Amino acid sequence: MAEQEFVFSAEQNDLRTNLRLFVGQQCDQQAVGKAMDSESGFDASLWSRLGEELGVLGLTVSDELGGVDAGLVEQAILAEVLGAALMPGPTFGTVALAIPALAAAGGEVAAELLPELLAGTRTAAYVAPFRGDETTVRVHDGLLEGEALYVVDGAAADVLLVVAAGPEGISLYAVEGEDTERTPQATMDLTRRQAVITFHGVPARLIVGPDRSASVIDSAAVSAAVYLSAEQVGIAQHLLDLTVDYAKNRIQFGRPIGSFQAVKHRLADMLVAVEHARSAAYHAAWSIQDGTDDPDLAIAIAQSICSDTASRVAADCIQLHGGIGFTWEHQAHLYFKRAFTDAELCGNAASHRERVAELVLDRAEPDGQLPIAGLR
Repeated sequence: MAEQEFVFSAEQNDLRTNLRLFVGQQCDQQAVGKAMDSESGFDASLWSRLGEELGVLGLTVSDELGGVDAGLVEQAILAEVLGAALMPGPTFGTVALAIPALAAAGGEVAAELLPELLAGTRTAAYVAPFRGDETTVRVHDGLLEGEALYVVDGAAADVLLVVAAGPEGISLYAVEGEDTERTPQATMDLTRRQAVITFHGVPARLIVGPDRSASVIDSAAVSAAVYLSAEQVGIAQHLLDLTVDYAKNRIQFGRPIGSFQAVKHRLADMLVAVEHARSAAYHAAWSIQDGTDDPDLAIAIAQSICSDTASRVAADCIQLHGGIGFTWEHQAHLYFKRAFTDAELCGNAASHRERVAELVLDRAEPDGQLPIAGLR
């Protein structure tokens, strides 16, 4: 029998319990709808409570920088719980990207920006290409020029971290959101807004130059990948729970539809898919945190599995709910839209499977051994 890779500690289980209690009380479906329809797209007071009251916006940040000094596993727990609640807010832009980038960068600008971001009194967005494309923003004499499309949480962010190209290479800069031209974009996901950010000679402060930008950008990308995978697990788990409850209570032909074999089989398949995705997501978080596996491979596996699972479970949820599942009043459509949007944020499942094949097959040893933890 294979040895168990990891178990959650008492502190991690307490974190999950407390987060679920808080989110359950403060972010029900009515609150989600209200925040979604607001001008900013999220509840600023609730966001600040996550920072000041719960202190969970800096789980991966060292205590020297004002964070909790926990790790990617704890951040994955946060992502799973917030994903299950479909909480509107700058979680991806601020928690998954901007804060990890600043923590990895260090320095004067990071020390200035981090306290307010960790407290939840300001928000941030991260302006950078995610699919290996070149940045469309350039810097000259400390001023930014260019345009970036589909910037997650960019429309309402107080500060923007911008990857820009200059004569000496790629650097990371900080700019005030109000100094840019921001145009909200119509997207499928109504709970996570995106925007076009245009820079017309915007003054910028250097965070890290070309000598360190690659490592800082990589740190942000790793954090975002783990966060997104865990969020997709939360989405899938919530929809599974919702569908099981509906199957138990929806009566058809004089009996609950959950008693029909076809429905049982579909629910069983959904359960297996969710548990598979959870294992992949937390394996990625754990192995990166502890250095027990190839991070590129663990992330590619997690993102391919979790993207497929969230999308599939969301579609099955709507189908098993029947007519009610297609209505605007039911919550299923919001989760469906988040699941399918998440599946494209950092590359789709097919691209991650190609990455897995590249990493495994291209690096297979002559004796056929694969470079995967547990399969050596």
